[in-house]
Amino acid sequence: MTAVQEERTTAELKALAERAGRELEDATALEILQWAAGTFGGRFCVTSSMEDAVVAHLASRALPGVDVVFLDTGYHFPETIGTRDAVEAVMDVNVITLTPRQTVAEQDAEYGPRLHDRDPDLCCALRKVKPLEEGLKGYQAWATGLRRDESETRANTPVVGWDEKRGKVKISPIAKWSQEDVQTYVTEHGVLTNPLLTDGYASVGCAPCTRRVLEGEGARAGRWAGRSKTECGLHG
Repeated sequence: MTAVQEERTTAELKALAERAGRELEDATALEILQWAAGTFGGRFCVTSSMEDAVVAHLASRALPGVDVVFLDTGYHFPETIGTRDAVEAVMDVNVITLTPRQTVAEQDAEYGPRLHDRDPDLCCALRKVKPLEEGLKGYQAWATGLRRDESETRANTPVVGWDEKRGKVKISPIAKWSQEDVQTYVTEHGVLTNPLLTDGYASVGCAPCTRRVLEGEGARAGRWAGRSKTECGLHG
């Protein structure tokens, strides 16, 4: 076996993540992803909500043809699906679309319509968390676009950490970036972004649970507005 194909135990992966989190704290986003590519090869993927393609673009520079995993919940804005299709068409990545076990209609039949209004945590579990758990089974490590400045719940996000729930290395290469850093990268590299970001949306999720933000609100204020819920469950 090559180093890239090497099978590692859960304990080895956890120790690797903890060590890399310390050693790569001051590394650039590209350096972090180059480490991931060299360490995991094809057992590494990027997840993307298609709010923008910044991490996918960075990862494609470190590992051309990298798998980019997208969750099609059945509730996305058309602009989000369009962004996914554009990313697949123009970037050196392999977009993999995951879908829930049930269609929206099948879920409505079992749980009743508009589950996202009555029990958003259950809806997220069915349409996001469970499909991702299934979709990540073949990987040892996955990358996200989490940033520390997005919310209090993300303020301590490590650049490389341990995903206890899934038993995988979790990489957040742009954790230290600001929104200005993101925009600078988008401009310099011509990276695709979701059109909704220029239409009043600061964070893009499922259409029924996302609204435009008001002046002075935080970036994620438009997600599950009016509820205490701030995360879908993918990240904790």
